[in-house]
Amino acid sequence: MSTILHRRHRIGFPSLLAMKSWLATGALVLALFQLLSALRLYGRLRIPRTMPRWLPAAHRWSGTTAFLLSLPVAYHCLWSLGLATDRGARPLIHGVLGCAFYGAFVTKLLSLRVQRAPRWALPVIGATLVTALVGLWLTSALWFFTTVEFPAVR
Repeated sequence: MSTILHRRHRIGFPSLLAMKSWLATGALVLALFQLLSALRLYGRLRIPRTMPRWLPAAHRWSGTTAFLLSLPVAYHCLWSLGLATDRGARPLIHGVLGCAFYGAFVTKLLSLRVQRAPRWALPVIGATLVTALVGLWLTSALWFFTTVEFPAVR
């Protein structure tokens, strides 16, 4: 039964790990766009010279899409693997970063609604989100692509 379940949910990828690696890569690319667009929205980056009117909406939707891409990955990690404390440093660091990512995500959503939050809070939380996601990608998708299979698509 579990083999049938895994085959059905791979969405055209040769393995579940390949699917998770590519979804995580998509989330990472969107998170990097989040970082660059946030820098532009806050005036820390001056490229392009005039801010596009679509940038705030693109920033919000890219973050939402990155989060949605991360959900099946996180679900499988938690359901199938849990927090691995006995398999070495990489899985342990990966698990801790996963907890930090979702904690920072919830904190960011809550901080968007708080009127009296300090000005530095949102950029610090956003940077924590991007950093955690980069760390997650380095300890999972990059590991998969360099040690198991690349490009890992059919």
